Amino acid sequence: MNRKELVDAIQKHTEVARGDVDKVLGSLIQHTQVAVKKGDRVSLVGFGTFERRDRKARVARNPRSGEAVRVKATKVPVFRAGQSFRDVVAGKAAAPKLSASRATRTAAARSSDSKTTAKASTSRRATSSSSRAKAPARASARKR
Repeated sequence: MNRKELVDAIQKHTEVARGDVDKVLGSLIQHTQVAVKKGDRVSLVGFGTFERRDRKARVARNPRSGEAVRVKATKVPVFRAGQSFRDVVAGKAAAPKLSASRATRTAAARSSDSKTTAKASTSRRATSSSSRAKAPARASARKR
């Protein structure tokens, strides 16, 4: 799953505007990067921990020539998955069900009510003998 697919999945689940979801995800990534760069640890309970580790300077070998190569000291980001995340991936725990959010269920209930009302009003208009009355009824049914 790439970033676009993740944003789309979150947008469908929460019914928040796609642009807003993308901004929040981008902000999460940026704040995590800044905090880890400073040496802080970012822990997301149930997900995992991001932190910085310092690697010492060392001597490595070039695999083609076998020649010794000096590698400078560096700082690297590390992610350690949380226990519940590890359990889900290992199959020890059930994966969380991605049920529709409360807002989604409420909206679905409202839309089914409005579709019933739209069908009833369309059928009443369609019974009129005037062809002019039929055209607006179809257009309004499409808008809903």
